[in-house]
Amino acid sequence: MNRLLVIVGSVRPVRTGLPIARWVGALAEEAGWEVDLADLAELALPFMDEPNHPRLRDYQHAHTIAWSERVDVADAIVLVTPEYNHSFSPALKNALDYLSQEWWRKPVGVVSYGGVSAGTRGVTALTPVLVALGLVKTGANVEIPFAGALVADGVFTPTEKETAIAGHLLAELAELAPVLRPLQNR
Repeated sequence: MNRLLVIVGSVRPVRTGLPIARWVGALAEEAGWEVDLADLAELALPFMDEPNHPRLRDYQHAHTIAWSERVDVADAIVLVTPEYNHSFSPALKNALDYLSQEWWRKPVGVVSYGGVSAGTRGVTALTPVLVALGLVKTGANVEIPFAGALVADGVFTPTEKETAIAGHLLAELAELAPVLRPLQNR
């Protein structure tokens, strides 16, 4: 069974991303994935505090070692990210920057949300970071405009369009994961 790491890229106390990530996780489980939901608010990584460059994998802190292990065993990744000021969240950037080799040649899909732009400007800013880390981005992106209006009582209710695109994203990850696995630094 393939392991999917779904990362909630927002750490705000009231978040739209967490219900969206739970929805993605449920869809992935239905598609046969083993899902690890990584909530960056719970993970609470401090601002990058490792003394050595991540490419060395010489981690000194328990929180980094635990984060490395979670990412390392993932076969694919979905980033659920808001758009902040035409970019992606600083918590997500910090979580990405903590590691290096662990990201290498893993397939990654993006589920973005925001206002009228649906987070697309954040994904545009995120893409060069993903490329620099060696992640292989799917062609399908789930982009959710005014996502807050689709969350009630902590549950995200997607439209048919979002569900269809999420299905394409998960199928593409499932196709890429076994092809890329031999290229990863495991």
